[in-house]
Amino acid sequence: MKSIIRLLGIVLIAGTLSSCGYNSMVEKREAVSKEWANVESAYQRRADLIPNIVSTVKGEANFEQETLTKVIEARAKATSIQLDPSKLNEADIKKFEDAQNELKGSLSRLMVTVEKYPDLKATEAFRELQAQLEGTENRINTERNRFNEAVNDYNAYIAKFPAVMTAKMFGFTSKGYFQADKGSEKAPAVKF
Repeated sequence: MKSIIRLLGIVLIAGTLSSCGYNSMVEKREAVSKEWANVESAYQRRADLIPNIVSTVKGEANFEQETLTKVIEARAKATSIQLDPSKLNEADIKKFEDAQNELKGSLSRLMVTVEKYPDLKATEAFRELQAQLEGTENRINTERNRFNEAVNDYNAYIAKFPAVMTAKMFGFTSKGYFQADKGSEKAPAVKF
């Protein structure tokens, strides 16, 4: 008789947990983690392209060494920041994004500097790397948007009744979003 009561208790608990949204919360939390991994993968692709760009640019004898050094340093800093997907908050995402923006800025300065070297710009290897970098920037934007969609889905789900009670009971907390840099809502002034 005790084993039948125990079995009924387990079935009742399992039924209650499945209807309270716990499993859905786990799935949505894992979707956020997966999308974060995709974001990191896109940023890693950019970091992996940089040594090829640097070695291609180094072939130009007169190239400014300081520009290359800044790119290499920014890459090292950007790849050193690792975030735990289970603890994603806006402050940590901001630190990650700041390091990535520093790298992006260094790469932009490198590309502007390359304009002074028509022989380098004309090489097929450099043009191909430039196209790959542009494609990677598009991937990064796409993955950040998908991440924000997954975070939105998760955060909204754990905030709704009755799931909010289960979320509090089992420690499901909201995740942070990628946010635009301050001032990016204003179009830059272009002067010729």
